Amino acid sequence: MNTVNLETLKKDLTFTGDLYIGNNFIVLPHTSPVTENIMKALKEWDFHEFICEGSLSLGGDIGVSGNSDNQKKNKESSDIQNDSLKKALADSKTLRLGNSDKSRMDVVRSVYNEYMNYINSLFTRYVTQRQINQTELSDTVKDLIVFIKDNRRFILRVTPSVEQRTKNFLVAHSMRTTVLAITIGLQEHMPLSKLIELGVACILHEIGMVRLPPQLYMTDKKFSQAEKAQVMTHPILGYNILKELDFPMSIQLGVLEHHEKENGTGYPRQLSGDKIISYAKIIAVACTFEAITAPRSYKDERSTFDAMVEMLKNANHQYDDAAIKALLYSVSLFPIGAYVFLKNGKVAEVIDVNPDNPKLPVVQLLLEKDKDGSPKTIQTNDSDLAIVRVLNRKETEDVKASVEKMNAELEKSTPKKETSEKVESSEESSEPEKTPQEPVISGKKNADGSEDIDISIFS
Repeated sequence: MNTVNLETLKKDLTFTGDLYIGNNFIVLPHTSPVTENIMKALKEWDFHEFICEGSLSLGGDIGVSGNSDNQKKNKESSDIQNDSLKKALADSKTLRLGNSDKSRMDVVRSVYNEYMNYINSLFTRYVTQRQINQTELSDTVKDLIVFIKDNRRFILRVTPSVEQRTKNFLVAHSMRTTVLAITIGLQEHMPLSKLIELGVACILHEIGMVRLPPQLYMTDKKFSQAEKAQVMTHPILGYNILKELDFPMSIQLGVLEHHEKENGTGYPRQLSGDKIISYAKIIAVACTFEAITAPRSYKDERSTFDAMVEMLKNANHQYDDAAIKALLYSVSLFPIGAYVFLKNGKVAEVIDVNPDNPKLPVVQLLLEKDKDGSPKTIQTNDSDLAIVRVLNRKETEDVKASVEKMNAELEKSTPKKETSEKVESSEESSEPEKTPQEPVISGKKNADGSEDIDISIFS
């Protein structure tokens, strides 16, 4: 370990090892350049002596191979991802109209995964080349906004798998948060130019994490106090990254302030109320809602309903009321994608919000169809079609498995119409068609959280 004094730090200097305050807090990851903002902050915080695992770097490297072959490969990979995304979007425009809900969901899920791949390539390109193509990113976000607007009730039902979340937390979290943030922005009737800036800021809101040790953002374990202190520097690191890349100030501030709270208890500057930029207010609500529902090894599973209830409580007024209201009216009290148990004993999936009353969403009954063969949808109410409770994760998985099995058996038992004679013969000899039974949910009809949620402030 070597000791480094503040007086020796100069702009653009890099070190071959991490620069620490004490033994745990990393102030500058290895090979990251010293900036004027970092030096200014260290002076303001009154830190003058640091510990370094390495020495002054003479090569100015960035911690990864900088040869032209690797840079070329990374650029080619990024281009391939962008082409793949464009193709998925083009395919969605030709397939989405007049198709079944299942077909629409398959298309939307494919586009969602391509956006995840795009974000992954975006982060990789920055880490390896310190580059972000702002024009390409803005155009990509613009396409996402249009896609969400056209497919809102489908894309809100898509959730990353546990494997996707744990394999690359940053990508999965950034994508899901961006979908929610844009949905809120659309609900607030933001102009397209503002929606694009909001989407760009949201995709990049965690980019400061790549300046931290990978074990801090590639894991779902609970942080120690020292690790938590390191993670809390990521808004500043992200702000510095976007400032160096000459992003618009509004996007820089959206990234810098997304952990600020309305009551002034956030970080890094303890801003409150109107001092926080509107993009950061929306990202804070979307980011928190997503984080509550994200699986972690150290906390219990939380449903989207639990997350919505927590946001509505807004303990100590941490979040912007307008952003919470927009989220509520975008996904409903029982959020889109949740499986629910109805008072009439049926099980359904929430597929859309009721614009007149977010407590009474539109649901799709499982294994029931209308006369035209499409899935049967109904409007819930406060009487016979009331939602009793939300199914937990185990119940939801069991129901999905039962439905898939029944549909497979039904498809397998349906005779193929090769000739009219065979069809007639089949009709004469076959037994009456059996109607699939509704999946059985074990247990009592519990109250939906045993708490009356007051949303009157949003009336």
